Amino acid sequence: MNPMTSPRQSKETLNLAPGPVTPLLTAAQRSNLLSLTARGYPLWRSRSLTLLTGQPFGLAREAALFRTLCRPRPGERWLDAGTSAGFYAGVLARSGCRVLAADLSAPMLAEGARREPDPGIDWLLTNLEASGLPGAGFDGVAVGATLNETQDPARLLAELARLTRPGGQLWLMYVGRTGGPLQRALGRPALGGLTFPDPAWVARQLPGWTRTDGLRVGVVVFERYVRGGADPADPTRPPGGLVSNL
Repeated sequence: MNPMTSPRQSKETLNLAPGPVTPLLTAAQRSNLLSLTARGYPLWRSRSLTLLTGQPFGLAREAALFRTLCRPRPGERWLDAGTSAGFYAGVLARSGCRVLAADLSAPMLAEGARREPDPGIDWLLTNLEASGLPGAGFDGVAVGATLNETQDPARLLAELARLTRPGGQLWLMYVGRTGGPLQRALGRPALGGLTFPDPAWVARQLPGWTRTDGLRVGVVVFERYVRGGADPADPTRPPGGLVSNL
C-alpha cells in the first residue's frame, strides 16, 4: 500500500482535485513536512493533552477513553486520518484491527512506521481533503487533532464521512473554539493557519450522523459519531440516541 521510498518531500499540494479548488496546506501542515518536526512530535504528543487540559492526560488515558467508547474489534478496517507518528494506528492495531494510517507528511509517516511496526498497519501518503480512496471502505475513522490543522475542515469532514460505511463510527479529538486572542492569533496564516471548530459546527457538517458521546476537558474536545444504522459498539442502541457527556 503506497510504499514509502523516501522520507523527503517537497510538494505542498497532494492529490490535485479536478476543477478550480485544490487542497492547499496551512503553515502548520507545511511545518509537518520537516524531518525535525517529525522527530520531535512524539514528545509533544505525549504531553500535549496534559498541557492543553490542565490536568494529567497522558497517552494511556487517551487510548483508554477511545477504546471504551469506540470498542474497536478484531478484523475491523479503520482509517487513522492524519496519523502523524501513528498513535491511534498503534492503538487500533493492538486491538486486532486493520489500519490505514494516512498523512500528508512523508517524514511523519516514516516516524510512525518506525514507532509502530505492526504488520496490521498500512501507511499512505495523501491529503485526506481529497483522498481519492473508494467510498464506504472503513468501519471507523480516528482523527487526532487533524481537524485543527487542515486547510478546509468542512471538506475534510465530508471526505471522512464519504469514506465511512453506513453504521460506521467517527472519533474526533480536537481543540475547540474559545474565541480567545491566542486562538485568533494562531488562526492567522503566518502563525499557523489553525482552525478551532465549535462542536455545534462540527455536528452540522455531519448530516445523517449521530453524536453518541462528547467530552470536553479544558479546550480539548472528544467526540464519537455513528453514521446512521446500528451502533457498532452497541448494536442494541437505536440510531438517534441521546448525547452523553462523559
